[in-house]
Amino acid sequence: MPLAGNIYYIAAIAVIGGGLFGFDISSMSALIETPAYKCYFNHGPEGPPFNNADHCSGLSSLSQGGVTAAMPAGSWLGALISGFISDRLGRRYSIMVGCVVWVIGSAIICASQNMGMLIGGRVINGLAVGIESAQVPVYISELAPPSKRGRLVGSQQWAITWGILIMYYISFGCSYIGGKTPTTYSTAVFRVPWGIQMVPAVLLFLGMISLPESPRWLARKDRWEECKQVLTLVHGKGDPNSPFVLAEMQEIGEMCEFERHNADVSYLELFKPKMLNRTVIGVFMQIWSQLTGMNVMMYYITYVFTMAGYSGNATLLASSIQYIINVVMTFPALIWVDRWGRRPTLLIGAAFMMTWMYANAGLMAAYGVVVPGGIGGTPEESMRLSGAPAKALIACTYLFVASYAPTWGPVSWVYPPELYPLRVRGKAVALATSANWAFNTALGLFVPSAFANIRWQTYIIFGVFLTVMWVHVFFMFPETAGKTLEETEQIFEDPNGIPYIGTPAWKTSHDSKRTAAAERGDVEVLGDRLAMGEKTAAAHAEHSAETSE
Repeated sequence: MPLAGNIYYIAAIAVIGGGLFGFDISSMSALIETPAYKCYFNHGPEGPPFNNADHCSGLSSLSQGGVTAAMPAGSWLGALISGFISDRLGRRYSIMVGCVVWVIGSAIICASQNMGMLIGGRVINGLAVGIESAQVPVYISELAPPSKRGRLVGSQQWAITWGILIMYYISFGCSYIGGKTPTTYSTAVFRVPWGIQMVPAVLLFLGMISLPESPRWLARKDRWEECKQVLTLVHGKGDPNSPFVLAEMQEIGEMCEFERHNADVSYLELFKPKMLNRTVIGVFMQIWSQLTGMNVMMYYITYVFTMAGYSGNATLLASSIQYIINVVMTFPALIWVDRWGRRPTLLIGAAFMMTWMYANAGLMAAYGVVVPGGIGGTPEESMRLSGAPAKALIACTYLFVASYAPTWGPVSWVYPPELYPLRVRGKAVALATSANWAFNTALGLFVPSAFANIRWQTYIIFGVFLTVMWVHVFFMFPETAGKTLEETEQIFEDPNGIPYIGTPAWKTSHDSKRTAAAERGDVEVLGDRLAMGEKTAAAHAEHSAETSE
């Protein structure tokens, strides 16, 4: 099988798009505490850049929040428009468009002369990240076999973690540029990392050239011959008469026949009664992934470690350990998430993260000492811990990352594309992803001020969010693991289920052995699946007739 037909190779290229997001996170978190960054973008009273660099205060809390939030703000818009780009140009070309936009934004950031230029470049970079984060999961989910879909789509999260780790150490190394006396700090400390982050976008663009388009998108455009060629290449090992390929063609054909009457899809369709439940689940999947507090930990982790007693490069080194944990602990999910299922993974992850958030709040409330004006004049570093409580704070932070990495991290990308029928998938995932970036933006603005003003109560807020999301997942998030994208329709269209909701979430399950048997060409299993598909298609036709009346 040529490389372009190997689903692991396809996913490995496509998820470089996730690496762009990772690069952005750590290029900011590793730099905001460096004297070069603080002095060049200085809002303190010490005067012009590089004048007494040891005392530059950097940006104000609100301004730093604005710089950080600029990227997710752009990503919110990028995710929304990605649905139109994807439906018009295809999944593959939409990813390539994102690469071009990223290079433009990175060039502006690298050349930044002031805060306004930095914010503008980060907004443009955000447009690219929004496009990639919405459409890479759609692209992979529409190509992947059901038994490996969670692993392959979840690899986007692994790429994010690698991007964070790689860029963090690049930024850490660049922090030594120019020596260590106040007059020798160089803007290369931040310009070099911001320039290097263009490289993965170039590699992604070149890699996507040789990859196939989504077969489901091709089918929706009536390009059936190309659709079958892609399925044969990726799933049939070159055999166009493979039982699994023929079954997929039939399922896709039945779905497209129904959807032929719904060719013009708008975002309004996502809010109609039959689709509203899925829309709410997909949107909240992404909202909750932000309200876990994980990205806050990534952006502002240096504040936490400074409050725990670290300083200078020791803070950067201690912070980097959590990025290593993030990479290592995401890997188990790639192996077993399709066996674990989506629901148990989300419920267990929320329970553990809730524990560590409440523990951090308790440690800071009981043992933290308020520092007026903040440590070293940084308001966000508003408390100080020492001794065993400081070590416990760091341990709980590491454990939080270790709980997020194999659970909500990958599943937040895997789950939304599995929820929706083909005709709305591009726009639906775009809407869900835009919710992720909207809350990422809000948190980027909120957290620096929260650390400065309400201190340890910040952790209580996220603990409450985690408690509520556990309840929401238990009652409303159905299991989608091991099912074809067409089979997932049957959960929401269950005539014996709850009206406009379908099968109750807590009654859904998955059978990984049955899924694997279908992909091996088990005729009995495939026959059962096709019969169920025909039943769902009939239900669709009946609903369509009722709607037209």
